[in-house]
Amino acid sequence: MIRNLISVGGFTLLSRITGFARDVVLAAVLGAGMMNDAFVVAFRLPNHFRAIFGEGAFNAAFVPSYSRVLETEGASEAKRFSSRIFTLLLISQIALLALALAYTPFLVDLLAPGFRDDPKKFELAVALTRVTFPYLLFITLVTLHSGVLNANGKFASAAFAPVLLNLTMIAALAVAFLFPNAAYAAAWGVTISGVLQFAQLEFAARRAGVAERPLRPRWDADTKQFFKALGPAVIGSAGVQIAMFVDTIISSLLPTGGPSSIYYADRIYQLPIGVIGIAAGTVLLPEMSRAISGGAPDAALRAQNRTMALTVALAAPFFVAFLTIPELIMRAVFVRGRFTDADALAAAHVLSAYGVGLFAIVLISSARASFQARGDTTTPMIASLTAVALNVALKFLLYKPFGAPGLAFATAIGAWINFGILVALALRAGSMAPNAVFLKVATASLAAAAALAGVAVFGAATAQLLARHVAPFATIAELALLGLVGMIVYVAVFLAAARAIGLDLSALRGLRRRGATTDAGKEPQ
Repeated sequence: MIRNLISVGGFTLLSRITGFARDVVLAAVLGAGMMNDAFVVAFRLPNHFRAIFGEGAFNAAFVPSYSRVLETEGASEAKRFSSRIFTLLLISQIALLALALAYTPFLVDLLAPGFRDDPKKFELAVALTRVTFPYLLFITLVTLHSGVLNANGKFASAAFAPVLLNLTMIAALAVAFLFPNAAYAAAWGVTISGVLQFAQLEFAARRAGVAERPLRPRWDADTKQFFKALGPAVIGSAGVQIAMFVDTIISSLLPTGGPSSIYYADRIYQLPIGVIGIAAGTVLLPEMSRAISGGAPDAALRAQNRTMALTVALAAPFFVAFLTIPELIMRAVFVRGRFTDADALAAAHVLSAYGVGLFAIVLISSARASFQARGDTTTPMIASLTAVALNVALKFLLYKPFGAPGLAFATAIGAWINFGILVALALRAGSMAPNAVFLKVATASLAAAAALAGVAVFGAATAQLLARHVAPFATIAELALLGLVGMIVYVAVFLAAARAIGLDLSALRGLRRRGATTDAGKEPQ
């Protein structure tokens, strides 16, 4: 499992690095003005629907269902099952695309009502959305391929696919002179990347012998169980997306630049979420599903504790950085071209507000797996909808006095509410049981994070002084110096604390051959 987590995390890190490069180019070319505001809305519309009907809901229902069929009925029946679901997805996405293209102005009005006050911005957002929406069709089929490959223990191809989005958008922006403006170039880059991602995953699935083919749907027991799980999963995913819809709606009411400051802060925030949180959930769900289907619930709990322990240890440095040096991060990454110091400061306030909820966000996937691995998508749905209701209420209370940072802070509080509900229900049901390994790793991470915060607060002036010697790149050098020293201090204090409290780091390896087939052995504490 740890090898798979490293594989997914590594490719996700590559995706985030290329994503940084993409966003740096976007910031330099589009800045934080009207064109970027319009593009942000056009990019978010298909992504909201993807998150509702694709990655979140689909994986929650499909991976456990497919894993169960694979374990109990064999590879041949599993392939027929995935082919029937493929056909249904293809039909539904073609219908959704046709409706979206016909009613694009209505969708933009719904998502960004504030754009109506600026006709040029509204018209551009409508035009760009018509370019980007076909991306949803391809990326939904990519999600199906990813689920099948992940359930068969093949994670690399699916983890690499998002890299193609970033590289394609960069390439499109490089030839922006061929388009009416750079926003059109970015939008076409999004849709072309969907085609490339689908082609890559189709090739990987065929090479693995698990590629789906169009097959007449059959309303058999497996399909019924999948849709029974999909309904609550869609509602649960829709709940999260409703909160994000509200973010986009309210941000369109803010002065020009509001949607952009949220977008660029979110791009930084997504680094630990993708590399750590989503990667952990991607690997953990099929691992727990296999263990539970194989009659080894204790192995599933051990896998969950290992994953959550690693998640806490890896996320702690980001948490510290987002709260202590957000402005330095935004200036170092984005200030160039049309992106100014004032834009960086606005985005930094949003990033620090997001940072409050980081631990909850990266741990939610692992907490949800307590239920999803057992075929229960209803409980996560209830937790999600409860959190979203409170989240949306907070957004309306906070956006007027605090602007974009108020929206981000409400998102952070909503994440903690969601995570807290999931943990409470999982503990009560016995589907989560924190062990000594998790508690000791959390303790060592807390000690290391405190030391890292000291480096960020008290070392900033020294780093700034030293960075002056490379004046053209002083901000980047300052961030790199603080990051390097901070990393050394964090690792050193973590290892010292682990030794002091008797944590055996070999307990984090947890190779599947040791724990997935038997409950007899206990891991070192």
